[in-house]
Amino acid sequence: MSENSSAATVVDDSGRLDNASRLRIFTVLTIIVLYTEVAPIQYTMVAAGLQKMSKTFSGVGGNINWAVIILGIVGAAAIPLLGKCSDIWGKKKIFLLCGVLFLVGCVVCASTSNWTLFLVGRGLSALSLATQFIAYGLVRDLLPRKLVPVGLGVIGAGLGFSGVLAPVIGGVLVDHFAWQAMFWFLAIYTLVLTPLVVFLVPETKVRVRERIDPLGAVLLSGGALLTLLYLDNGQSWGWTRPSALAWLLGGLVLLGVFVLVEFRIPQPLIDMRLLFSPKLGMVLLMVMFGVGITALMPLALGYMTQTPAAAGLRESVIDGTVASVRQHTGQSIPRELVHVVFDPGYSYGDGFGMLSYAVHIGIWAGLIVMVLGPIAGALSRRVGGRVLAIAAFAVLAVASCAFALTHYSWQAYLLIYLLGGIGSGFLYAAQPILIVEAVPAEQQGISAGMLGVMSSMGSGVVIGITTALLNNNPVEAHIDVAGHSSVTVLSQVFTDRGYAEGFWVVTGTTLVALVIAIFMRHGRKPATGGDVRV
Repeated sequence: MSENSSAATVVDDSGRLDNASRLRIFTVLTIIVLYTEVAPIQYTMVAAGLQKMSKTFSGVGGNINWAVIILGIVGAAAIPLLGKCSDIWGKKKIFLLCGVLFLVGCVVCASTSNWTLFLVGRGLSALSLATQFIAYGLVRDLLPRKLVPVGLGVIGAGLGFSGVLAPVIGGVLVDHFAWQAMFWFLAIYTLVLTPLVVFLVPETKVRVRERIDPLGAVLLSGGALLTLLYLDNGQSWGWTRPSALAWLLGGLVLLGVFVLVEFRIPQPLIDMRLLFSPKLGMVLLMVMFGVGITALMPLALGYMTQTPAAAGLRESVIDGTVASVRQHTGQSIPRELVHVVFDPGYSYGDGFGMLSYAVHIGIWAGLIVMVLGPIAGALSRRVGGRVLAIAAFAVLAVASCAFALTHYSWQAYLLIYLLGGIGSGFLYAAQPILIVEAVPAEQQGISAGMLGVMSSMGSGVVIGITTALLNNNPVEAHIDVAGHSSVTVLSQVFTDRGYAEGFWVVTGTTLVALVIAIFMRHGRKPATGGDVRV
């Protein structure tokens, strides 16, 4: 760290719960974890409810996906700034601010049928993504040091609400109620937990006496925003179109200027020497390459299991063709005159609803992650965070290969997803532990914020590439009606090859992360709970 930053820092361990009872310690940890779970809960529920929302916002067409896309874009752009604010003004204060803004955003979304206002609400809700990264600092500053690695494992993996209960609750709400019920549920959930955070979670006493660097904040947030906009929209814009590349180029230029500026000012948003140090820099690079598989698995399995089986979809196409002929000619034709062949075809598809997907697939991987997170955190006190990362990426690479090579059945994919859950549990614990062990307490918030940016970018690249691969492998329906032929591309139905290619891509990125973890020197010592001296 620079001398200016060090001189301005107050590191006070007097707020640590060293003499508190185990009941109080784990009560505080549980409340923190439950408050952070609003981010994955909303993603699970809203992604599942897009089809119902599209009926309310019928004029936006494919832009309905922005109800989910905006989370990653606004969240990633805001996380570093909110993390820095938590270093300066207190982690609990900013933690609560994110929750309150999320609550307001949910009420706005539940109360409007105006698309623009709805997106404003989603943008406010996106700020909840910062809660998990701020929580790393709360756990580091409040828990006894010997319990910090376990606490970070619990934060990373969650208590199972988002992974286990949220898919079930989301499935019930989506399948049986209006989509607004999801947002009212999320608002009530946050409203109940907020007083518990206010009265039961103490404020950390670690502060850095600095001012926010406004130019650095604009450059970093703007660069992340433009880059993520390109990654999320490149498929529809055209990856190589000059107008699309301008967004990417603009984002990269802003990020480059950010680095140059931060090297030259006395109180930077983040110490550049720390950012590019082998410890923090290698962890961020590893996460950027390795996190994509954790984003692709639930996305791909959700699509594949909820797509109708080929036989059922063929009957639907026949029914639609008969109805179309009747509408255009006024004549009814026998179904037997309509012949439909899918070429290329697909082998997956169970026609699950959201609730069925949760019961058959989703909750089981969530349970494994929930159990392994704390175990991995405790294990890091003996072997360090690097071993956890190596184990995580090795298992995730095997799971990704298995998805690409295995003939589809939901039972087979469930077993592979459980293997992926093991890798995810270790990874979700390893990430915060390696960050906490790499940076001093006064740089915790902004460093965790940079982890959030790199995670979003890594996931965005993988999802963008996979989307392009899927769109290049559509399933076509060849329809013959009494000798008159036509070809229709089936919306949101892709060949097995498209999914396999996506999993091969993330196998490659995961192996890169594995190599980085193997050669990384940081994290080889047992985790100390953040007892870092710089």
